[in-house]
Amino acid sequence: MDMRITPLTPQALGALAKARLQQAEGTANPVAGGGFSDAFKTALQSVSKAQNEASEMQTQVQMGNPSVSLEETMLAMQKAQIGFQATLNVRNRMVQAYTDVMNMQV
Repeated sequence: MDMRITPLTPQALGALAKARLQQAEGTANPVAGGGFSDAFKTALQSVSKAQNEASEMQTQVQMGNPSVSLEETMLAMQKAQIGFQATLNVRNRMVQAYTDVMNMQV
């Protein structure tokens, strides 16, 4: 599983800025969505899939399936753990940012 974070291209930044402008003007299509929420949802699904695959491999190793090696299983478990920790850190940062914004005085 590839856990690289790809940077936004200038075209993607332009599209995101255009979507934000349309949203501010009220002309955006709310169903079309996009942006951070879709990226975060995709990342969560990816982490969940990695955890499920690691769990399945662990079960297969415990049952003595010779086609699943212990090394592959341990690697899959570590990848799933790293993905979960990264997701947890992003969530914590989002909660902290929300708390900071809510505590701002207007």
